[in-house]
Amino acid sequence: MAGKRKRGEGTVRLRKDGRWEGRVVVGYDEAGNPKTKNVLAKTKKECVEKLEQLKEQCDGRRPTQVRPDMPFGVWMDYWYQNFSKPRLRPTTQLGYEGWIYNHLIPGLGSIQLNRLTQADLQQFFRTMKESGRKSNVQKRGKGMADRSVRSCHAVCQMALDRAVEEKLIHGNPAAGCRLPPIKGREMQVLTQEEMRRFLIQAKAEGMYELFLLDLTTGMRRGELLALRWDDLDFTTGKLCIDKQVCPVGGKLIISEPKTKAANRTIILPPAMLEVLAEYKKGIFSDLMFPSRVKPDQPIDPGYVRKRLQVILKRAGCKSVRFHDLRHTFATMSLESGMDVKTLSTIIGHVSSATTLNTYTHITDEMRQKAAANIDRGIAKAEVQSEPEQKAETPNAQESFTPVLPARRRPGTGYLKQIKENLWEGRYSPIWPDGKKHSRNVYGHTEAECEEKLAELILQMKAEIAALRSGASTEYPDGVSPKKKAIAAYLRENPGVTSKSRIARELHMDRSTVQKYYDEIRSEIREGNVRAS
Repeated sequence: MAGKRKRGEGTVRLRKDGRWEGRVVVGYDEAGNPKTKNVLAKTKKECVEKLEQLKEQCDGRRPTQVRPDMPFGVWMDYWYQNFSKPRLRPTTQLGYEGWIYNHLIPGLGSIQLNRLTQADLQQFFRTMKESGRKSNVQKRGKGMADRSVRSCHAVCQMALDRAVEEKLIHGNPAAGCRLPPIKGREMQVLTQEEMRRFLIQAKAEGMYELFLLDLTTGMRRGELLALRWDDLDFTTGKLCIDKQVCPVGGKLIISEPKTKAANRTIILPPAMLEVLAEYKKGIFSDLMFPSRVKPDQPIDPGYVRKRLQVILKRAGCKSVRFHDLRHTFATMSLESGMDVKTLSTIIGHVSSATTLNTYTHITDEMRQKAAANIDRGIAKAEVQSEPEQKAETPNAQESFTPVLPARRRPGTGYLKQIKENLWEGRYSPIWPDGKKHSRNVYGHTEAECEEKLAELILQMKAEIAALRSGASTEYPDGVSPKKKAIAAYLRENPGVTSKSRIARELHMDRSTVQKYYDEIRSEIREGNVRAS
């Protein structure tokens, strides 16, 4: 005997006319009565298949009967899926889902919505603060950060505000909860000497241009990594910032900035333009900072964050976040006399008030100096001299030798000494056919071999870029001569699709043509798409 169908899967029955009917609830009206849709079929199997298709058309979700006594967890899921998620960015969705499905629903989900009290919420947030951490417990302890508790409360309060609007509850029990106080993050900036050492070490690590551009513009990490060469006009120095890279679910996506103010155009100084123009000669990608392994993808933001810490440590600098490089730029700009409105526009703040609140310590010092200057220049008053400090003669900058990495960074090839006066360099990139093809160079000294290897890498990158764009049809060394012959034939005769004809005209077996045909067609198609 067939078992009973689970709740939410719909019903299947045999009608008196001999046909099978499937029916499923797709929603509820204002009075709480269910709304249904049905399908008809000649056989039960066909009916079940049609019912499944109907449920997929209805987004495959079980309908929720919205009522005051529904479980709080069901309401949180309903509110997020229907009111919140559609308007959120992918990265924000991940945060909301973490608070809802990892904390709020497990902790409070079984309580009826109209019976949820402020005391329940207050106890939940206190427990969350003391022992709510779900991961990295051994490293960070059981308790959660104040900012995390406040963020979870904000999501909960928004959901309950909507419940009040829907007249499911009379008031919002989350409104009066006592939360951990807001603590501003300590802002750290690099000194001039630290920046000098940092950039020297970054050059040795192959990330000089990326970090120099950030210290020159104060861009956010995602904005910096999303830049393309089309965004920069080398003639005028204008750089257009209108997108950002976001890691979502293990993948990198390029999206629009969070606010309208983040869409902006800035002017780069001539020195920075010269650095980028020289840097561009070795980059064969539309992206300004592509991955060394996958040139058609941006560098992973997590990789940049890790490399920053390594470079800071090797340069003998204090540990700062990537965002603190942005603070360093803003601090230097204000200390150099840039007005707050201009700085706010350059770094993409929503308003000047945000900039003033963020850099209050700098603007306060500027106001004090301005007041002292007014006293001296206008009022002719005697300004109380500050405590005398011993005049320090600026010492010459200490020489700094960068720490060379133990391993060569990706994309720079391989170098080894074969014998006393002979060095070998090798570069093995992945070509458009999906395989690695190597080339070698040799030199009598390490420096000579390193120089030849750098030239070889540029040459091979140019060849790969030409193949990908369709500008070249030359395959690298190591590719089968028969594949080269088939590729040349198909480029000259794009309309020929008969493998037997190709085999006859090239005097080879049809199985050989069959082996390479689809692969070559795909490469030609990709090249034409990129060229267009």
